[in-house]
Amino acid sequence: MDKKLIRYSMQIAMLKQLLSCKLISKKEYNLVKSRLMKDYKIFSDITA
Repeated sequence: MDKKLIRYSMQIAMLKQLLSCKLISKKEYNLVKSRLMKDYKIFSDITA
């Protein structure tokens, strides 16, 4: 598995934890997530 994809997945997981603990807002979550997707060149947001 690509190391960049693993790093992206870890960052998204931490971001989701921050959201679930109400440490960030949904708006902040979406802003950071879109920035991470852009930085890591992730084009699809489909999660299973």
